[in-house]
Amino acid sequence: MTTTTHHRRSEGTLAVAGGLTAFAAVMLVMCGMLDIFRGIMAIADDEVFINTPHYVFRFDLTSWGWIHLGLGVVAMAVGMGLVMKATWARVMGVGVAALLIIANFLDIPYQPFWSVTLIALYGFIIWALCVVQPDESY
Repeated sequence: MTTTTHHRRSEGTLAVAGGLTAFAAVMLVMCGMLDIFRGIMAIADDEVFINTPHYVFRFDLTSWGWIHLGLGVVAMAVGMGLVMKATWARVMGVGVAALLIIANFLDIPYQPFWSVTLIALYGFIIWALCVVQPDESY
């Protein structure tokens, strides 16, 4: 005769899962807001950023500003969706964070320290959204 063992998730596991999702939501909203400010700075005054004449991925700084502004707005919206525990927000959160990692990587010559910092934060956001199973965070 075989017996089946049912494992219940401990309260600690559920608390960690909810904590990681909350971390991802707050960080996505905060980093999205910072990208919005960065985009506004680039659109309003190109003199704020370092000029790199021989950069391979060279765009006009106003173009970079619009890219960061648009992705920042989307990141904030997705972060709000994570706060409301929307399922679409988990998938979109990983996608938007990945796009913002790419945008910040391409923007390294203009603001190196800030870009590397945001790349690390978006990496943590992706990690937090991917580690937790969807049924654990709700």
